Amino acid sequence: MRHPADRQAVALPEIPGMGRVYARTLTARGSRRPALEPVEVRVDDVTIDAEHLADYQRILGEPVSDVAPAGYLFVLSFPLALSIMTRKGFPLRALGMVHVRNRIVQNHPVRIGDSLGLRTWAQDLRAHRSGTQVDLVTQALDADGDVAWEQVSTFLAKGVRLEGIPAADDGAPRVEFSAPVPTGRWELPADTGRRYAAVSGDRNPIHLNPLLARVFGFQRTIAHGMYTAARVLAAVGPARGEAYAWDVDFARPVLLPATVAVRAAEADGARGRRADDATGGASFELALWDPRSGKPHLTGTLTRLPS
Repeated sequence: MRHPADRQAVALPEIPGMGRVYARTLTARGSRRPALEPVEVRVDDVTIDAEHLADYQRILGEPVSDVAPAGYLFVLSFPLALSIMTRKGFPLRALGMVHVRNRIVQNHPVRIGDSLGLRTWAQDLRAHRSGTQVDLVTQALDADGDVAWEQVSTFLAKGVRLEGIPAADDGAPRVEFSAPVPTGRWELPADTGRRYAAVSGDRNPIHLNPLLARVFGFQRTIAHGMYTAARVLAAVGPARGEAYAWDVDFARPVLLPATVAVRAAEADGARGRRADDATGGASFELALWDPRSGKPHLTGTLTRLPS
């Protein structure tokens, strides 16, 4: 990871509105230069709105409390990622990029009343067998300047090849998904995208309007990936502890309405660990899939960290 001193800081007075940054995705074309600007967008003195947090917790089935779930800070900081992706020097066109992977490390709880400093930058522009990938990194710093929460979101520009980037190494073969024993089954109604958009501010038309969703290649509206991921996280419950690493790989989109199977359970090797074990290490397997076809929508893991 590039040291912060090597990046030009762009300080914003507040988190920009999602409507404004989404409007910029319509005109941002991508520079197609095979390099990333050494730029970091910053917003200081960010606090959590209690009512907004409660709305987020309710829609995901989280208990209403003063502690922000890890996915809430994704929602809070997403406009900063879009701000980076719509800059003139960003090499890829933001519109149409696919969120394929997400990793969050929650080092300690973030609560209502905490003052946060948000930092976002892009790194690791690379070729991929399906196009070009890039990571958007966001950190939430606490009042002492320590990283309370950190995220790496991987986005794919499908079919886009940038001159000067080496050919992708496919690496290890992909593991075939085999549907596990479910721990739950959810019915997601047709308005799931609209209800989550009202809370998250992410009003991408593929989640809201079936006609516009078809323009982008989807038969119907689709659920937000981070909505489904955060609901699976909520299903883990308090066993996840206060500090954890949460990894998610997104596969097929969830076409709405939908019936989905979910698994959020301790991994086989972690069974028998005490849920209050302060040394961390317990791990959970996460998955969401179509119970009829057996094909995955997402897979992931959660690993407790020392608290």
